[in-house]
Amino acid sequence: MTSLPLFPLNTVLFPGQLLPLHIFEDRYRQMIGECLQTGGPFGVVLIRTGEEVGDPASEPYPVGTTAHIVQAERLQDGRLNIICVGHARFRLQQTYHDQPYLRGDIDLWPWQPFDAEQAAHVPPLDQVRARLERYINLLSRITQSEVDIDLPSDAAAIANLAAAVLQISVTEKQALLSTDSIGELLDRVAALLQHELRDLQIMYAARVPQPPVDDDVPFSQN
Repeated sequence: MTSLPLFPLNTVLFPGQLLPLHIFEDRYRQMIGECLQTGGPFGVVLIRTGEEVGDPASEPYPVGTTAHIVQAERLQDGRLNIICVGHARFRLQQTYHDQPYLRGDIDLWPWQPFDAEQAAHVPPLDQVRARLERYINLLSRITQSEVDIDLPSDAAAIANLAAAVLQISVTEKQALLSTDSIGELLDRVAALLQHELRDLQIMYAARVPQPPVDDDVPFSQN
């Protein structure tokens, strides 16, 4: 069991996912400053109950992800801009309020690895990868943003990337983070990608201008 500073947020962090944060509250300036000094991670947990991020009365979900700071910018007034990356999933065993920020005892909780037995019960990996690629490309067209992602070939990396980019609610993302195995996570993101792709295709079709209709030609001549 390990003690870890915790950052309750209205977001779910997955292993391998980048997370930019603007740190302005004194308690989190202290927490991030200590992490930068020691080189240690902090834990990102989704708020389950509570009004706002940093509320001492807020209660986090019991499954979170360790976050390692990969870039930090200190501003003149003491605020910080940081970029962190999700690393390892954990279960939260106990929380403490003995510091200005929330702290907790955690046990690392790696997913059961993806093996041949699991592969027989989920969609083929290439199929999930293809759905994810279509989803990202379609999402970039709708949002008119440039997206350049090299999709991984590893089952765990694909499952985590899909869970991170899916435009679903944070409670749905938390459910994905709480699955037991990579096989189960892969199966669930495959189904969500299929469903969300249909919705995105309808949304995209509604935004693309349709060719004008010639009133003199009421029927197709093909």
